[in-house]
Amino acid sequence: MARKPRIHYPGALYHVILRGNARQDIFFDDEDRYRFYLLIQQGVERFGHRVHAFCLMTNHIHLAIQVADVPLSRIMQNLSFRYTRWINWRQNRNGHLFQGRYKAILVDHDAYLVQLAGYLHLNSLRAGMTKGPEDYPWSSHRAYLGMESIPWLTTAPVLAQFSNSLPAARRLFAGFVQASGADDRRQEFHRGSGNDGRVLGEDHFVEEVLRQTENQPLKKPSVEEILEHVASFYQLSVDELAASGQDRRKSEARSLAAWAVREWSDGTLTDLGNRTGRDVTTLSSAAGRLLARSRSDVGLAKRIDQLQKALGKVAILQA
Repeated sequence: MARKPRIHYPGALYHVILRGNARQDIFFDDEDRYRFYLLIQQGVERFGHRVHAFCLMTNHIHLAIQVADVPLSRIMQNLSFRYTRWINWRQNRNGHLFQGRYKAILVDHDAYLVQLAGYLHLNSLRAGMTKGPEDYPWSSHRAYLGMESIPWLTTAPVLAQFSNSLPAARRLFAGFVQASGADDRRQEFHRGSGNDGRVLGEDHFVEEVLRQTENQPLKKPSVEEILEHVASFYQLSVDELAASGQDRRKSEARSLAAWAVREWSDGTLTDLGNRTGRDVTTLSSAAGRLLARSRSDVGLAKRIDQLQKALGKVAILQA
């Protein structure tokens, strides 16, 4: 059975879980964790989403992300790709770092945001790593209590539920988390509720979310999204893909991007040319040669097919 597409609308809140491939470690020292912080901050500045809570474990990550206009799929693709490049460089390795598709549960903001933040902060206790959530340095709990500052973290919506006074709100939130207890694994934060495992909320919330999203038209990927997907396939950054030079891998990647923009995007080759510093005629010719070569090059044909599938998912996920 095909998996249902992810649900997107501006303001949607998700509990995101990103696991290491085969449950292997994804953080090897504090420098990795600080790099991940930096990448989250850059993503927040670029895509306009909010991170309400998080917990970085050794082999997986929990995030409470509230999106704006940019879908979660693009945010997570950018974050996971850039962090994988960092780890592969530091560890002198190649290949995937994360386990396939990240898990995301769309959560009713009004009913569950406070509970979700507290639940994430208790991960270190559930894993037997600390005696109290304030002892674990790699979650958002210490920032909520004012023990440290994380500029890209949004704490006000949660703390405002406890008091208009910041000191009182912090004290009450700390008591709420402590009283929640770490023994129980809240299955609903991992599996959703009701008949649709993608969503956590009361029946009326789930019904309204599904009603609003089921008939939305497909939105074609932008030129920038296509460039990001192509760069990921070739283990390049978008800037590397656009750089000058005749490197064969980069040339093929640009040709594939040109083909994809022509076939899949509402953008134009002129837009792509402006982004990559190439003229339209060159890009159009390169796309034509690429398609002709794919008829005899099995590897290239496979890469084109993979890109088509990925872009098709982007269109569905943005609907």
